[in-house]
Amino acid sequence: MSLITDEIRASATELYHGDKICKEKSRFLLTEVGLPNGLLPLEDIEECGYVKDTGFVWLRQKKKKEHKFEKVGRLASYANEVTAYVEKSKIKKLTGVKTKEMMMWVNLSEITVDDPPTGKITFRSPTGLFRTFPSAAFEVEEDKEVQVKEV
Repeated sequence: MSLITDEIRASATELYHGDKICKEKSRFLLTEVGLPNGLLPLEDIEECGYVKDTGFVWLRQKKKKEHKFEKVGRLASYANEVTAYVEKSKIKKLTGVKTKEMMMWVNLSEITVDDPPTGKITFRSPTGLFRTFPSAAFEVEEDKEVQVKEV
């Protein structure tokens, strides 16, 4: 069952459809609030939305996805629908994201970057478990347009 109702969609400050624009907007939002832009490596995103008044954000993709963050050797799982509330340097009330810890999947509920910046990011579960990593491990380089010179 989807957490995103027609009422929430109607209150959205921003609402986008399509993989390319949703990837751009999700990376931009993460950067805007001071978080690494590679935290949500989703694929085939159908819809994303943002309610600026409350900070509520959602992303809906065609199917769930697993992603390994190579720099820290961690596997994460993203459900079809990921929701959260974002604010400066923090994602809270996160749903739809799990990480593998000692052969078990653990739900994540909060992600914070130290303020003032120390280069560290902390992931928390609803049970109180947490892990801290270098935030640079979750950054992705933006695609640079290749310019071709005519000779």
